Amino acid sequence: MLAVINVSFQVLPQVPGGDVYRVVDRAIEVVRRSGVKHQVGPMETTMEGELDGLLEIVKEARQACVEAGAVRVMTLVKIDYAPGGVTMEEKVGKYSL
Repeated sequence: MLAVINVSFQVLPQVPGGDVYRVVDRAIEVVRRSGVKHQVGPMETTMEGELDGLLEIVKEARQACVEAGAVRVMTLVKIDYAPGGVTMEEKVGKYSL
């Protein structure tokens, strides 16, 4: 069984005309459609699951930005791995209302 990990990513698309939010929305839609547990934040989106699947989602999100009109996309990725698994809940659950 593969460990559950967290992957956070941020896309920084270069968009002619400057409509960056519309392009970022397309990346977030890829995450939503994937069905993985995720949390959208003001600076990045965090997902929970298996590493290979999550990295594939990041690649698809980047491609969605290009298809939405980005001429360049910088993508920042953070991975939190522990052999026994790590969840978003254990890190931020105490802050939920």
